Amino acid sequence: MKKYFLAALTVLCLAFVPAAFGAEAEYTSISQVNAAGLGEDYKIQGEYIDEENHRGFQVIALGDMKFRVIGYQNALPGDGWDRTKARFFGDAEFDGFQVVITGEKMDIPRYENVEGKSRVIEFTDQMKQRKLRCFREGDNRHYYTDDKDKEHKHMKLDKVTRQSPTLGQAAPEGAVVIFDGTNLDMFVDGKMNEDAKTLWADARTKPFEKDRPYLLHLEFMTSFMPKAQGQARSNSGVYINEAYECQVLDSFGLEGEDNECGGFYQFARPIVNMCYPPLTWQTYDIDFTPAKFADGKKVENARVTVRHNGVVIHDDLELEHETPGCLGEADEPRGLFLQGHGNKCQYRNIWLQYK
Repeated sequence: MKKYFLAALTVLCLAFVPAAFGAEAEYTSISQVNAAGLGEDYKIQGEYIDEENHRGFQVIALGDMKFRVIGYQNALPGDGWDRTKARFFGDAEFDGFQVVITGEKMDIPRYENVEGKSRVIEFTDQMKQRKLRCFREGDNRHYYTDDKDKEHKHMKLDKVTRQSPTLGQAAPEGAVVIFDGTNLDMFVDGKMNEDAKTLWADARTKPFEKDRPYLLHLEFMTSFMPKAQGQARSNSGVYINEAYECQVLDSFGLEGEDNECGGFYQFARPIVNMCYPPLTWQTYDIDFTPAKFADGKKVENARVTVRHNGVVIHDDLELEHETPGCLGEADEPRGLFLQGHGNKCQYRNIWLQYK
């Protein structure tokens, strides 16, 4: 079960990466988000829960104080969302102290408080209009309906910050430490963010021991790119054995396709999209069994189980072939490739334990 932290996010102060010519701006620290005038966008973005009515919400920042709101029955993904129930959607735009949300099958909105002041929130769908008023109690933000609808009269929505149960997990005794922020001794290619002691994407390790199954732990952070869309939104990838890519992307609130975070491109989508908001540290814990070869020919496929932020998103998945973008399958020792794809995703606390 993941840990919850109400209200404000705590984010490491990392370097800002200017956008390449023609590309959307890429922010790798909350300080640079604030300096760019996007602090309010970032505060509103995030996850919310309505415990009394058993609903969860994910709010995606799109820039210029525009947002996409995703709602879930029962709870947030990975914490009890009933996947037999459809998600519901809304688009939101902020102007002063009012947020107008136009929804599709959506009946509850929410939004962040500013400096402890009350904020009226107006919700519109095809059937009715709702208003919510925000109250601040310490670090918590609560939202109550102003109308007389008994079903939602006592609705309360709180912003939460989830944390993976394996975040910061130390390498166990006998494990191979690949990156701990002190050096790049285990890499043949790679660059550090010296200020934050993290590893930039586009890095390749030395080969691991051939044919040995292992558990790989790594932590990653996607950049904040509110105006970018799809594959341009902080794109990276973890190439296991330099052949099988488990996608890394800012896919917060999306469907969870094979080309989104946690997917194996053109091969398998994650069981559930467990992507957290950008500038949040996330974890992959990967159990990997290499393919077996005899006389230079593959006789058994590789297999993998992946936990994203503590939740199984691939369960003993058989990898019948490599994924595009790196090396093909081969009977030789291989390591790990952390794809750059033109973005500045960051990594830390990488280790593996042979089985």
